[in-house]
Amino acid sequence: MTAQITTLPADATADAVLDVIHRDGAVILAGALDGPGVDRVLAELMPYIEATGEGRDDFSGRLTTRTGALVARSPACRELIQHDTVLTAARRFLEPYCERIQLHLSQIIRLKPGQPAQAIHRDRWAWGTYLQGVEPQFNTIWALTDFTEENGATLVVPGSTAWPDDRRPEADEIARAVMSRGSVLLYTGSVFHGGGENRSGGDRIGANLTYALGWLRQEENQYLSCPPEIARDLPRPLQDLLGYTLGSYALGYYTPPLPPGEGPESVGPEFALGRTSTDAQFGDQALLDSVIQATSPTS
Repeated sequence: MTAQITTLPADATADAVLDVIHRDGAVILAGALDGPGVDRVLAELMPYIEATGEGRDDFSGRLTTRTGALVARSPACRELIQHDTVLTAARRFLEPYCERIQLHLSQIIRLKPGQPAQAIHRDRWAWGTYLQGVEPQFNTIWALTDFTEENGATLVVPGSTAWPDDRRPEADEIARAVMSRGSVLLYTGSVFHGGGENRSGGDRIGANLTYALGWLRQEENQYLSCPPEIARDLPRPLQDLLGYTLGSYALGYYTPPLPPGEGPESVGPEFALGRTSTDAQFGDQALLDSVIQATSPTS
């Protein structure tokens, strides 16, 4: 029997999403974004997509374009990143392993006609194979065009999250994330997957928005893709997702390189955005207390 990806309705709860994610490593939410919403994303980003060069190797795709800096460039993508059901599921999935989660990557992936299938892989390999026993990543790809078998719908291997890294799937273990425009594929950093082959005459376009543990380095450097002069005008929850907050106690502080007496020592990255409340200071007591509690032996 050919593998299948479970599809849930757009109004599914985070509990329902996580039930499938924990079992299969992937799930589709059908119609999570309406037609006008898709149109808005494409209208804001098509000039950048059209100007993006193709990949320089087989893995990134020689007939594939990858366009980033979506938070800085697209208000519509900011809304997708903060989608309530998706973000709730991401937080609950990752927070057993961290104090805070962060935006790991924002990228529009366009497969052009003739693009071969991508090698099946795990996204968590961005950090190598050093992390064991920890799930570092929760991913999405939003369909901005229909995803079909012909145009390269994402290939996913349901149930592969616990496989060894050198295991390779058989053909009947690979499912295709066939979904309509506006649907979203949610999948973990440990599930095997890859872009499909585009045998059609048109582009397959998706928004790859991913989340990771707050104490890991992001694949897309959000401080450069969305620098303080842009980030300071964003909602605080989105600022925090970008990484403009301590990832845990002492992780991410800095000292502004100002003349003597003109700036503070050891503040959180919030300070770069003009946030000077106590949560922007190195040594946040609540974070310290949580670390102490998590590492103390039980009595």
